[in-house]
Amino acid sequence: MSVSRGGAVHRLVVSADIKGSGRLGHRARLRARQGMYEVFEAAFAAVGVGGDRVHLEDRGDGVLAALAPEVPPAALVGLWLEEVHQGVREHNEGLSEPLRLRIAMHGGPVGDDGRGLVGRAVDLACRLCDSEPAKAILAADDDVHVVFVASDVLYHSVVAEGGRFVEPEHYRPIPVRAKETDEVAWFHVPRRAAPPWPAAAPPEQPAPTAAPGGRPGQAPGAKYWINVNGHNQIVDGAEVHGDIVGVRVTRERDGGAEGAERGE
Repeated sequence: MSVSRGGAVHRLVVSADIKGSGRLGHRARLRARQGMYEVFEAAFAAVGVGGDRVHLEDRGDGVLAALAPEVPPAALVGLWLEEVHQGVREHNEGLSEPLRLRIAMHGGPVGDDGRGLVGRAVDLACRLCDSEPAKAILAADDDVHVVFVASDVLYHSVVAEGGRFVEPEHYRPIPVRAKETDEVAWFHVPRRAAPPWPAAAPPEQPAPTAAPGGRPGQAPGAKYWINVNGHNQIVDGAEVHGDIVGVRVTRERDGGAEGAERGE
């Protein structure tokens, strides 16, 4: 696919990275890279994306891809992700050093300066892929070989709509704070009800905990539990993302808990 150099065009961006590639020996690293490319190429072929419909850049221990504007995002968060999951499983059979991937997606204006893909959509996809929560999820369970991250915009506009192989109820929102990035992203492990989380959350990344409706939602300090008809709502300090129907506020005071409930 030829990415326009004359101006940015809205495209779906995919950023992927191999976990721990820097600690692999030369032959193991080559095997992991080959496996990643074979898995991705087969997955793109499964959704009919190939040739000039995908621009693929090598990133050493990962890849960066931008899809043609006509490629439906639902195919990528559905069948494509399922094919990646199954491909990684097959590749890892019998391997002592399995291929483990972080994959992130976001859509937005993308251009090409002649040296590669550029744009804020590219920056965000790469930062979500390299985020501390994505790394923490892989570190929490050695049996997890693929962790998928969708931007907030992509989740609400595509994933939440559901569809074949799409599991919106199995995603969990977690804050991502790095460089100029400060937003909620949605994390998913294929075939898991929820992504695993380590006992101790990484710095600046509060672990999601169960709200009264069974949904995660925790802010530092005061804890604001949001229950809106079964849909996840995030409160980050005093900023609320989404409409509020019921709120439970809990603060620690003198070794005890002080709480109040309000609803409309």
